[in-house]
Amino acid sequence: MKPYIANFRFYEELNDFLAPECHKKTVEYRFDGRPAIKDPIETLGVPHSEVDLVLVNDESVGFDYRLRHGDRVAVYPLFESLDISPLQHLRAKPLRVTRFMVDVNLGKLARLLRMLGFDSAYGNRLEDGEIVEIAVREKRIILTRDRRLLFRKAVSHGFWVRSDDPETQLQEVMQRLDLAGQVKPLQRCLQCNGLIESVDAEQVWSSLQPLTRRYYSEFYRCGDCRRIYWEGSHVEHMSEAIRQMLGPRR
Repeated sequence: MKPYIANFRFYEELNDFLAPECHKKTVEYRFDGRPAIKDPIETLGVPHSEVDLVLVNDESVGFDYRLRHGDRVAVYPLFESLDISPLQHLRAKPLRVTRFMVDVNLGKLARLLRMLGFDSAYGNRLEDGEIVEIAVREKRIILTRDRRLLFRKAVSHGFWVRSDDPETQLQEVMQRLDLAGQVKPLQRCLQCNGLIESVDAEQVWSSLQPLTRRYYSEFYRCGDCRRIYWEGSHVEHMSEAIRQMLGPRR
């Protein structure tokens, strides 16, 4: 039997990664040697990318801290909505210019995030390695239903989406990352994520259907895929959907 013991306690959403019998309880961890504290955290099931603060014997430490016999370890999730600046974050800083890399199994969530104006990269044929590469290169937060993806060493910012319902997923992300103040609806193309810009009618006239020419005079175009938009009845429906998703205060 391994000779040393440390006690771990995981808080809030991090319990979702633990076995049911370990939820909101002190977990005894047996070990030998002096492992970096990141290793037992992930061995117990919690991806490092979901952790923002570790206290050992009430002192803030980094992932390189070497575990000792008798240590009391408290592990906390991301504190995007709280100021814990006196303590040691386990990432350089939150990605406050919020960009997402959305996993292949969350296409509907990607569209909802784009509807609210969030830069949300997505491709339904990307491999896990490509998702991580894009996220690291472009400083994006990975959103995924596959928790194994968040264990990859290169991942610094990620969130495991719990629900399988797109609107509930959106609420999870909005609340967890405290995004209500960053919403800028209907500014991104739902198809490609490009920014939508106002455009003179003359520039797009030849691409419009006769009825669209007759009833609308203001047009917008995606700067990337060149898709054309106008304020038809679908905009009213989308605006109402946004109001329902964000609640009455928005």
